[in-house]
Amino acid sequence: MDINILTGIVIELCIKIHSKIGPGCFERVYEEILYYELTKLGFKVERQILLPIVYEELKIENAYKLDLLVEDMLVIELKSLSPLPPVYFKQIRTQLSLINLKNGMLLNFKVELMKEGIHRVYNNHGRMKL
Repeated sequence: MDINILTGIVIELCIKIHSKIGPGCFERVYEEILYYELTKLGFKVERQILLPIVYEELKIENAYKLDLLVEDMLVIELKSLSPLPPVYFKQIRTQLSLINLKNGMLLNFKVELMKEGIHRVYNNHGRMKL
């Protein structure tokens, strides 16, 4: 699947979810609903994937957690806070780097209009698919 088509579908679903639920829920609510909507459409979606970090000889298990991984090609990090601190963009770039993927989305539902909470994030050195 083309990454632009996939991200377009994710954006449409987020707008649908935001219009029905609004901006006042916890992140886990949006994650659960987005997972439901994506799997209902037949997408392969993994949730709460734990990632290790290796530092020299030290391996730290469960150092990072991906909210959603869609079709082995798109990392989705969900937030529900305002304002959105810049550190979350760095967090998703680190996640993309750890699994060597190119495409991510940072989705913040604590906004008046969902289009304000949609951010694509890239790892220029990553691959398109796991």
